[in-house]
Amino acid sequence: MKTWVCDLGQKLEIFTPFLGKYRPFVGRCCQTCTPRSWDRFYHEQFSSLSFRNVIQVTEENTRYRGWLVRRLCYFLAVLDWKVPADTPGDLAERICHSKRVQDVAAGQAHGSGGDSKSQLQWREKVLKILAQIQAPLSLFMLRLCSWALLRLLNCLFLNVQLHRGQLEMVLRAARTPGVPLVFLSTHKSQLDGLLLSFLLFSQGLGVPRVTVGGQTCSPHLRALLSCLGGVFLPARTEQMPSDQDEELSGAVLAAYVEEVLKSRQPLLIFLEEPFSSTLHLSASAWEWLALVYRALRDGAVSDILLVPVGIAYDVAPDGCREERADSAQPLGLCACLWAACRALCREFGCVRVDFAQPFSLQEFAAKNLVRRSCAAKSLEELLLPSILSTCQLDGDKAEVWGPGAGTAAGLKAEEEMLVTKLGLHSLSDGVACSAVMAVGITSALLLHKHREGVFLSRLMSDFSWLLEEILLRHHDVGFSGQLRAVVLHSLSLLSARVAVYCLSPPGDVLVVPEASAAAWQELGLHSAALLPVFASEAVGACAIHALLVEMLPFLGMVTRPCGMVLSQDELYRKILALLRLLPLNLLGLQPCQTLECYSQDVLDKLVRCGLLEAEELEREHRLCDVAHRPFLRRLPWMEMDFADSDSDDEDNVSKRCFKLCQPHGSPDFLLFLCRLLSPVLKTYARAAAFLDEPSWPQPEPAYVDALQRFLAEDGSFEWANRSLALSSLQTFKELGVLKEVTSPAGPLLRLGEPFRSRENREKLEAFIQQFTER
Repeated sequence: MKTWVCDLGQKLEIFTPFLGKYRPFVGRCCQTCTPRSWDRFYHEQFSSLSFRNVIQVTEENTRYRGWLVRRLCYFLAVLDWKVPADTPGDLAERICHSKRVQDVAAGQAHGSGGDSKSQLQWREKVLKILAQIQAPLSLFMLRLCSWALLRLLNCLFLNVQLHRGQLEMVLRAARTPGVPLVFLSTHKSQLDGLLLSFLLFSQGLGVPRVTVGGQTCSPHLRALLSCLGGVFLPARTEQMPSDQDEELSGAVLAAYVEEVLKSRQPLLIFLEEPFSSTLHLSASAWEWLALVYRALRDGAVSDILLVPVGIAYDVAPDGCREERADSAQPLGLCACLWAACRALCREFGCVRVDFAQPFSLQEFAAKNLVRRSCAAKSLEELLLPSILSTCQLDGDKAEVWGPGAGTAAGLKAEEEMLVTKLGLHSLSDGVACSAVMAVGITSALLLHKHREGVFLSRLMSDFSWLLEEILLRHHDVGFSGQLRAVVLHSLSLLSARVAVYCLSPPGDVLVVPEASAAAWQELGLHSAALLPVFASEAVGACAIHALLVEMLPFLGMVTRPCGMVLSQDELYRKILALLRLLPLNLLGLQPCQTLECYSQDVLDKLVRCGLLEAEELEREHRLCDVAHRPFLRRLPWMEMDFADSDSDDEDNVSKRCFKLCQPHGSPDFLLFLCRLLSPVLKTYARAAAFLDEPSWPQPEPAYVDALQRFLAEDGSFEWANRSLALSSLQTFKELGVLKEVTSPAGPLLRLGEPFRSRENREKLEAFIQQFTER
């Protein structure tokens, strides 16, 4: 990878971000949901392979050599790239004769008499809908735009790194006969679609069909993207909409997806909306995933291999702007060209693209359709009593798997939940395999540890410490090189929000972040990449904070909480309550495990990182001591009760305790972990306080817009965006804080029965604030 050389006349410390001999190889598939896919397409030697810069094209990437070739190598390399699979020439005929479209058309023709004129009309409708979805690939435009994009990427980024071992896994999967590939990617920028399409095309994986989400495009931009492989959801009928037209559009779209998978064209689906700091599955992604699953269910293909994809930028293009999804004006071609010209005046650093291990959709569906929840309790039943202090939190699961099988509604609900779980699981896989960039680490340190300023030597020391913690958690980083040079490189990319002062006489360098809401928001967006890495520890740290808040009024003034003894049972309950409050996808956790497993995993990780130490009771210590005592009448182990020793006694479990410790080399680790999760918890607490503001009932969009403005008024919120507002709304719905009611004007939101009382709304806010670092 590229090394940034710093020529300051000082001795530089050589830094190698490796554990042992190799980097951690990230992206293995889930052993719970896809155990048979674990050993497929993977070899131990892949982890030892190096990285390649996909935008570094030289004459060695062409079939020719010479002086002229070195100046035309971009153009010649693009000409050599092949398109292994393309749309069938008779695609329109196949879709018109597909059983799904024929059934819908037969119903429409039967209602209109079934004459030849009506058949001609529905055929024209089918072709019109197909033209809205896709267009044939234009090889000329594809190669021309690939050449222009190659030059643009070289101007914008220092490099675009790809692991050769991950690429080899995907190439092996692509050679599986009769099985198509579907790439499920995270979404960090509007450039992601072009970047991943270029990457797959240049690496011999074909030209993917890229799904375009909820962003509306102008006709010219839509036509250009369609020629390059973009596919769109069909537009709703604006004049005289009918159920028949909607049914026909759905049938044509489903038939098209089946034909794409049959022809083994790669399909690229973005799982979230761009510029989102929270991991939220978008509505358009859910619809595309449902179409892919139905194609497998209906037997169009024998199996589908899914490849989660993670993208990480040092600085994402337009990553700190307001979300364009709020704009009603469609995105135009001129606006894209103007944005590209503006981007040429900025520095964006490096890009890292990671492919996770491909896994079988058939295996995933078979494993998850047969799994059932033991307790079908809702979140309102489980967490609400703890919030209102009516009873203690129990330990049942919060997962609901919907109605039982045997009815059409039950089967449909199970399939919908399967698609949702598939999307969230793939999104967490993509986040887990995404590398952490240098700008993210520096931003987290400046925002959560050194908001008042820090010397460069201390910042480098903390950078090295935090990097080691990231690697210990089996997450990779998207950089290497000299430590001082990497830190200075990240500071240069943050120069608009960070001031660097060279002290005189020559000595250290002072780094001071800008004290403004805009600076905190930008640093918060960059540092959000660290939350999935430390999600379990952050939840545990906030649970410890909640216990300390309850204990300190009885203990008086305590300068440092280290050495305090915490009950395992109480800590476990706090962790479980916080995990129920926050969606698992928000923390980057996989939805295939129970909350009880995650709660125990949080405790284990707190012990492993040194924040907790098991405190052994005096009685247990004496009974386990088998040393000879000459003055004892009875041996210690003779007092032990071995009856039913295989089962844990609840009384003994509740007496287990932990002592709060201070990890070596990181005295403020507990506070740092609390601050990582504090933007989310502060947003939830402010959303609870906002319940007193509006008049009820009111439409959901108006509530979300008002809540977003309410959050933005407070400059201390680093993540005050629409995605977090929607996340808090979904949680409040599941808790019963907000209820949906029908009205002639449409669905409206109103307060749930318990929370019409101001006292209960204050209890909800206090329940969330107990976990929040102040």
